[in-house]
Amino acid sequence: MIKKEDVYKIGLFNKPHGIHGEISFTFTDDSFDESECDYLICKLDGIFVPFFVDEYRFRSDSSALIKLDGIDSAEKARMFTNVEVYFPIKYARQTSSDELTWNFFVGCQVEDIHHGMIGTIVEVDESTINTLFIIEQADGEELLMPAQEEFIMSIDHDKRLVTVELPEGLLDIESIESDD
Repeated sequence: MIKKEDVYKIGLFNKPHGIHGEISFTFTDDSFDESECDYLICKLDGIFVPFFVDEYRFRSDSSALIKLDGIDSAEKARMFTNVEVYFPIKYARQTSSDELTWNFFVGCQVEDIHHGMIGTIVEVDESTINTLFIIEQADGEELLMPAQEEFIMSIDHDKRLVTVELPEGLLDIESIESDD
């Protein structure tokens, strides 16, 4: 069984393309192109299900047409419309590029070297100029943290732990805002 902590979101299947089962795929991470992994994982009815990729072709820097094994008609492909696509973390580390997308960090614990454990990254907000990690703290409160490489001191892939050094006062500002 595939667990949430073993995968990270890389995109979304859109609508079928043509009549032979190709699916339009919008992605934020092209790890699937750079690794030895020959499958993608879809979240269907709350369960992570692997699907082998027969072939794919890029349409742009962030979209591709994908043909999944066993999906050979527009009707079958239509079942994948708006389905979230995930990639196995173990293969992400094998890519030729050392760069990870911000979505890779969803599910990671965040620990500050001065303040200790902060919480778990539950989402990445890329809707503004400054990308933000949305961190759920132990008390259930959400904390917004800038996703900046200079704050990240280390990443323990096996423990899914990100050690950061946040600028002085950043956590205090967040707690002041939430008190209002």
